[in-house]
Amino acid sequence: MDEIKTENISNFIHDIIDEELREGVNTKVQTRFPPEPNGYLHIGHAKAICIDFTTAMKYGGVCNLRLDDTNPAKEDIEYVESIKEDIEWLGFKWDKCLYASSYFDFLYDCAIKLIKDGKAYVDDLTAEEMREYRGTLTEPGKNSPYRDRSVEENLDLFKRMTDGEFPDGAKVLRAKIDMASPNMNMRDPAIYRIMHTSHHQTGDKWCVYPIYDFAHPLSDAREGVTYSLCSLEFENHRPLYNWFIEQIGFEEPPRQIEFARLNLNYCITSKRRNIRLVTDNLVSGWDDPRMATICGMRRRGYPAKALRTFIEKVGVSKAYSVVDYGLLEACVRDELNANAPRAMAVLDPIKVVIDNYPEGQTEEITVEVHPDKPELGTKTITFGKEIYVERNDFMAEPVKKYFRLFPGNEVRLKGAYFITCNSYETDDEGNVTVLHCTYDPETKGGNAPDGRKVKGTIHWAGPKAFKAEVRLYDRLFNVEDPAGVPDDEFVDAINPESLIVLKDCLIEESIKDAKVLDSFQFMRDGYFCVDKDSTAENPIFNRTVQLNSSWKK
Repeated sequence: MDEIKTENISNFIHDIIDEELREGVNTKVQTRFPPEPNGYLHIGHAKAICIDFTTAMKYGGVCNLRLDDTNPAKEDIEYVESIKEDIEWLGFKWDKCLYASSYFDFLYDCAIKLIKDGKAYVDDLTAEEMREYRGTLTEPGKNSPYRDRSVEENLDLFKRMTDGEFPDGAKVLRAKIDMASPNMNMRDPAIYRIMHTSHHQTGDKWCVYPIYDFAHPLSDAREGVTYSLCSLEFENHRPLYNWFIEQIGFEEPPRQIEFARLNLNYCITSKRRNIRLVTDNLVSGWDDPRMATICGMRRRGYPAKALRTFIEKVGVSKAYSVVDYGLLEACVRDELNANAPRAMAVLDPIKVVIDNYPEGQTEEITVEVHPDKPELGTKTITFGKEIYVERNDFMAEPVKKYFRLFPGNEVRLKGAYFITCNSYETDDEGNVTVLHCTYDPETKGGNAPDGRKVKGTIHWAGPKAFKAEVRLYDRLFNVEDPAGVPDDEFVDAINPESLIVLKDCLIEESIKDAKVLDSFQFMRDGYFCVDKDSTAENPIFNRTVQLNSSWKK
């Protein structure tokens, strides 16, 4: 794993921390990454992960992973494990792995304290009635008829809720704050609800569970978090965050600081929409390489360092913006260009017979693994009388400035010889099936002793090349803002050419034993990696990104 450097990273969050450390407001920096384990992480989470972990690293502090698992109806251990895998793959290591569910006893005691202090009450209103009583952005809410229950009655009802006496939705525990507050979040929010559901960590111990807005700040405070870093949609929740911490009486409360979330064009990060993509089989799963999930990008072959570089380039601010996906692709391309070994792959093969090459003879052609990394050494590729080239590297009747194979033209085979096309064969429908060429044995290595030049250099596959399936991925959506597409038009926005599968491609034999996620530059075609479905009998490569940007509106 490459080292993550933080000394040059700075942003408005760090400016705030610098000032508070100077003034003695805090003497340490402790952060946390607190996802709810109800789905797979996406590129937006990657930004939060980088901010949380690099901030702690920069100041010599700690960052914990905390699974905010307060809603067992939507959570699963599968998501817990995927979250851990994604964070580690990105290159980060948490100090402790914690669970909000570990604090359920503490949170329950906090709720009891609020009831005893007259700051919480049990409400019998239905969810619909609560919405009606809540008011609007321009009109204040009104008090629930159950708001003035006595402390004793509230304690009794809350205990009976906990003992399982009431069905789901029959009652909730609400904070008693201000139904006329201009901030809707402060209008007596629910803090506990009844849910007769087994929890993936606590089993059947509880049938009441805390609401996220209640559990989150108190978990932060209990852990000793000094800076609660979160995306901008939580800015309006900050007064409530602070209120809970103040009411429970923590002497060193965390400070919540918000930053703008990462928005990428042509991408969906909505959990609801992503679930639809998966359940309706519009994609192959959460790790489909077209998804904006971290596991999808990993499967596509995006290097973790490229994602971190991209997030660093995007920066941290409070301003809403939409980032062009081309910037992410550029970061991926730069990283792979620097590090991916080169290989030759013929995706749409056409046979070439070299008529003057000795019958039954083969030879080893030695080529470099990477042009800028001599330390990676060389490899050998087998050359023989019959080879294969790309179908689009031949034209029977060439257009102007076409410098590849056509009758009478000479080209260079990458690392091998000059060959000249003399004739070709066709099938009954006129499709070209075989090219007949001759080679110049004096040009081995790709240079002619007499100094003659050729304008075309093409790649090829030799007699030991292996067959493989190649999956060409493109953006999943045809519209720049798929999140803004109505539900009934959502499917129509999917790019029908977002996945093209090519069978019987030919790949040079040197990478036949490549492992899952190994990346290569297929010369002239782009960057590819070995897919998780690949087997020895059916090798599969995913196109990670093309050699040049194709991300155009």
